Amino acid sequence: MKGGNKVAAGGGRSLEGLPDTLITEILEKLDLESLCSTACASRAFRSSVAQHLSTLPSLDLSVFAPNAQTLNHILHRFSGVRSVTIDCLRLETSSVIGILGANIQELNLLKGCLLSYSLFTSIGRSCPNLRVLALELVGEQLPELFEKNLVEMLKNLIQLESLSLKIREIEHDVYSIKSIQPFLPRSLRFLKLQQVGEQSAIQLLQEHLNVGNSLEITSTFSSIPAALLHPPTELQHLSLVLDIISDELVICIVNALPLIVELNLEDRTYKEPLMPHDLTNNGIQSLGSCRRLTALSIVRSRQNYPVCFKRINDLAMFLLSENCRGLESVTFGGFSTVTDAGFSAILHSCRNLKRFEIRNASLLSDLTFHSMAGAADTLVEMKMFSCNLITSEAVLQLASCTRLEVLDLCGCRSIADTCLSCLTFFNKLATLNLSGADVTDNGLAVLGGGHSPIARLRLRGCRRITDKGISLLLLGRGTISKTLASLDVGYMPGISDEAIYTIASSAQAVTELCMRYCFFVTDASLKALALKRRPLDGTSPLKRLDVFHCPRLSAIELVGFLRKPSFLNLRWLGVGLTAAASRKDDFAQICKERAWLTLCFDGCEIGCHDGWQFHRPHGG
Repeated sequence: MKGGNKVAAGGGRSLEGLPDTLITEILEKLDLESLCSTACASRAFRSSVAQHLSTLPSLDLSVFAPNAQTLNHILHRFSGVRSVTIDCLRLETSSVIGILGANIQELNLLKGCLLSYSLFTSIGRSCPNLRVLALELVGEQLPELFEKNLVEMLKNLIQLESLSLKIREIEHDVYSIKSIQPFLPRSLRFLKLQQVGEQSAIQLLQEHLNVGNSLEITSTFSSIPAALLHPPTELQHLSLVLDIISDELVICIVNALPLIVELNLEDRTYKEPLMPHDLTNNGIQSLGSCRRLTALSIVRSRQNYPVCFKRINDLAMFLLSENCRGLESVTFGGFSTVTDAGFSAILHSCRNLKRFEIRNASLLSDLTFHSMAGAADTLVEMKMFSCNLITSEAVLQLASCTRLEVLDLCGCRSIADTCLSCLTFFNKLATLNLSGADVTDNGLAVLGGGHSPIARLRLRGCRRITDKGISLLLLGRGTISKTLASLDVGYMPGISDEAIYTIASSAQAVTELCMRYCFFVTDASLKALALKRRPLDGTSPLKRLDVFHCPRLSAIELVGFLRKPSFLNLRWLGVGLTAAASRKDDFAQICKERAWLTLCFDGCEIGCHDGWQFHRPHGG
């Protein structure tokens, strides 16, 4: 032990002699977490890091959820920061207000389950130079308070270019925004609202159109000072999550925003839509006049009710493909009556298409992808969610898409081993989702011998894969054992400790691992993961680990590993429905000692990306 201290001390003295220019060059290549670790190496580095932090233009704290104390400790080192992104899962409004200032031009406050609407007025008062604002909040009981505070904020943000509001209200999830139009800055180009009512959105757009045509003060806004009124914004990017998407809404968007470049619409209805409050061919056809449109997403979510767009058919797709040939990104969800002919028309007509995503399309089959050579050879992302007629043949037809970086086949149950060999030739493929597919250990052996630089692999629910398949994947002669950073083996009955041993010993770059609902994983797996070390610096690489509903894990072992110098880089841990859930007091104490660690007992997916509005996090 004494010898080790001497080595460390000697290393520290050698660092003191490095030229300042070299130290600065090193620091510029590091993220915040690495900078904090580097500051502990020597006095010279500590001083250089402090100086470097004061000059950084941006601060990104989205990879972990800081508590108030940690946030304050970090913030006082950033004096000139202009862009701030924070995971607010463990922060109250009073803590966030300390971030605000006239220097802030971009502010992204995510997962604000403890934040209140009073934050709106604070932002408007303290950040007059703000250009980009994204807020994720839980809805309070008084929607009128939301609208009042929002208006107060917008009055002061006259340079705002991008506004994104995600308001998650547990019961209704719908907010009125119709009266904010007179206060939207002329500089606004991007607007994202979640979730609003269809009629409220229509009234907002109609008022936008009326102000543009007449610039008159209507009776609704008779109390607004004339100095605050201005010509409408020239919105080019609009994203709305609504209770329903209708022809009236889409036609209103087309009339109010003829220069629109990007349009994203998603509805979450609780019942089967009735005419005339539904989207039909007429609504899709109206989009043909938006000649600058490059990105289009229209999704009927099945989150609240299993429903689809039943009044849209191939004719709508033919008209859209004819008039919007400049589309580069297309997402359609719930188009249950569109056939291969309609989807194929989009693929073959939009010659600059880079992203093609289809969800819950019951008539989409392999025929859509026949004769792909020369068609959409610019494709970078291909996603097909729960399209049950898609088989391996469709994937084989994509062999000509040599630029493909993302292939998502989640829920396509007929995807089998036969198509995996062609994926090994995609030299840019970084994300592959095979969740629910009919692949086997033999298929993973093929992937394991390939040279695609796959960094994210999801095998969730692949019931025919066993421990042997994981071994064949990671012990093959391919590159995946070196490139894989995120792996999901959840809901797989064939996975046991043996597979986790292989992951711990052979997946060199894995920082994110999901093994939820793996019933045969025991404490031995935890030990293997705790002992996993990076070959270069000897530290544990895991940053996010999900063991939700792994019943054979004991609370004593898990608590013990977290108290020891194990999992030192762990930032998020999901332990819901395990024996550890009964030891919340122990975990609370651990999180006080490890301020960068967030524990979730509520079953959220890794990082609490969705579902954060329903719980209060533990540990901080």
